Amino acid sequence: MKVALVHYWLVGMRGGEKVLEVLCDLYPDADIFTLVCDASAISEKLKRHRITTSFLQKIGGVRHYQKMLPLMPYALESFDLTGYDLIISSESGPAKGIIPGPDATHICFCHSPMRYIWDLYPQYRAAAGPITRLLMSLAAPSLRQWDVSTSHRVDHFIANSAYVAKRIERYYRRTAHVVHPPVNLARFAPLAPSEEPGDYYLCAGQITPYKKIEIAVEACTRLGRRLVVIGSGASPALRQLAGPTVEFLGAVDDATMTRHFSLCKALLFPGVEDFGIVPLEVMASGRPVIAYAKGGALETVVDGRTGLFFHEQTTGAMVDAIGRFEAAAASFRSDVLHAHAGTFDTAVFKAKLAERIDSLLAIQQCPAG
Repeated sequence: MKVALVHYWLVGMRGGEKVLEVLCDLYPDADIFTLVCDASAISEKLKRHRITTSFLQKIGGVRHYQKMLPLMPYALESFDLTGYDLIISSESGPAKGIIPGPDATHICFCHSPMRYIWDLYPQYRAAAGPITRLLMSLAAPSLRQWDVSTSHRVDHFIANSAYVAKRIERYYRRTAHVVHPPVNLARFAPLAPSEEPGDYYLCAGQITPYKKIEIAVEACTRLGRRLVVIGSGASPALRQLAGPTVEFLGAVDDATMTRHFSLCKALLFPGVEDFGIVPLEVMASGRPVIAYAKGGALETVVDGRTGLFFHEQTTGAMVDAIGRFEAAAASFRSDVLHAHAGTFDTAVFKAKLAERIDSLLAIQQCPAG
């Protein structure tokens, strides 16, 4: 088979790019198509493949690609995918909007329908400047129409969580199979028996409005508990909410992040994620998660065993959850947490994804009737 992998953009190595790496393992001769690519920001594994970028690379490149959302449909449809037997699009920004050949099978691994034109559109619009808000208001309706229409160019959807599968059904009226994305278990380990965790809670990841980090900041400030916040994007307003027990570290290197995963009392996870890889990485490091009971957390956190849920997205609910956690902290075992995260290991994901793709190809090749 001649295989094409279509990824929205390659400007870093986050969860979507880790999935793309697994697809590269499954299809070592595949070609990669992407809107823009920063070669200095991606792995050697990806760079071993032939990477084709769109015309957006020349007119804005990696610096301004987010401002060129209205041009992305034209850029995706400009890719020539003639002769490819299997096309796998990796969708979070627009990627499924390519035009497949009449005999090609198009499978979309959907990390999320575009949140900034669907469920999180009001939040992104409210956080934008006046000119950007105007442009969003003008462009969003046509982008939604294009996004829905291009869902019919996909033969089969694979979602990274049941939560995303429901959103695919709501927006596209399509059914999706679920294959949870991977956590690289080899990178994370619990503390040695002779070590003790620190006296602080942790929030980690890029800080955006929908992650609701302010709930964790306010809860720890109210309780006088130490909180370490890792990730870029902390606004002045967020910092003003913080009391003296809250520390913002900004972006850190992988080694520092991994160390905090294993040393924290627990991860505070007040937002709603499509899946959420950080909770699994923290569990792989032997530490529990206190999470808002919605979204992907419901598929990764086992209440009372690998963490605790709170059911209202409020500071008071998190304060109550922290109190319940501290009363039961000794019951969370690092070996149980690590073993649970192991069920999402990269090797497990690779096997499940290969099996699912093979089964979908078999369905596609089966004669009608």
